[in-house]
Amino acid sequence: MLSWLMFVASGIGPYSGQSVHFRNFAPEPKDYAVTRYTFEAKRHWNILNDRLAKRRFMLGDEYGIVDMAVWGWSRLVPNVLGQDAFGSLPHVKRHLDEISARPAAQRALALKDKHSFKTEMDDSARLAMFPHLKKAS
Repeated sequence: MLSWLMFVASGIGPYSGQSVHFRNFAPEPKDYAVTRYTFEAKRHWNILNDRLAKRRFMLGDEYGIVDMAVWGWSRLVPNVLGQDAFGSLPHVKRHLDEISARPAAQRALALKDKHSFKTEMDDSARLAMFPHLKKAS
């Protein structure tokens, strides 16, 4: 269990996040970074897909904390790897769908509707997310 939690925390999360960052927010030139982080994100997601091909949940037949951790990221796979990514990750998609149907997952997703979030990426948001871009005065 701990090894899989660390895999999610030190592999899935960082590589997925960097893939999204370099695809959508980094300034040019970025080809090397997009290629590297997309490759690593795909590699990590394929490891999970292969694992889920052999079992219903990450650790076997019972739903657990590792599944919760994977679900938090698997909802975002299209943002990380592209809209057609689930075509090559059918077991991750099955896992996502099964967990998303759970009442607790639906309640978790509904939390965002109780809050208002800024959605535009204007200069203020960009500086808050990427403070290293601020020019020295």
